[in-house]
Amino acid sequence: MSKRRVYLAGLALQLFLIITVSSRDTFWLLSTSRTVFPERSKNFWQRAEQIASTPLGQGLPRSNPARQILTGYLHLSGIEAGYGFFAPNIPNSYKLVFELRFPDGRVEYRLPRVSNAASVLRIAGLLDMIGRTRSEAFRQTIVKMLADAVWREHADATMIRATFGSVVLPSAPEFERGKRESYEFLYAYDFSVSDKATEQSTP
Repeated sequence: MSKRRVYLAGLALQLFLIITVSSRDTFWLLSTSRTVFPERSKNFWQRAEQIASTPLGQGLPRSNPARQILTGYLHLSGIEAGYGFFAPNIPNSYKLVFELRFPDGRVEYRLPRVSNAASVLRIAGLLDMIGRTRSEAFRQTIVKMLADAVWREHADATMIRATFGSVVLPSAPEFERGKRESYEFLYAYDFSVSDKATEQSTP
């Protein structure tokens, strides 16, 4: 096989994966959001998402080498990066709030800290990833990393509770009637000083 054919095959594979990931994310968004499509169409979009996920190996066991290789390639190439509608970072609305408790009884609330506009997009994409993952271990690990960043700025806190939820937006008629966004609780994780001390003492 000539180099030209190899390059064309590689390009075709790359474009196929981009289109498949974009289609899957689009179908997922249509199945979970309020759109102009009727409510009964959500089952159709869910089925379409499952079909689009099949070539990506997501129906295979996590230990399957083919799935691991394909998933690794998707991440390394940047394809698996939230490209719904062929544009980056169009996530569902999620919110992560940290409740900090101090020895004197004070309670403070903090959001994940961002330093610039680019960080806002990265955090939005990360929260979307946390909300969509089916792996509890992965979700808890990412939330703990974000909690550690908050803890570095408030070293005197004895406990941090991380509460993760989704933002429920009203429909246009509801908004006109005065209804505003609300929040739906999804997950909560508690991190204490003893947990942090144990982690630091582990070689």
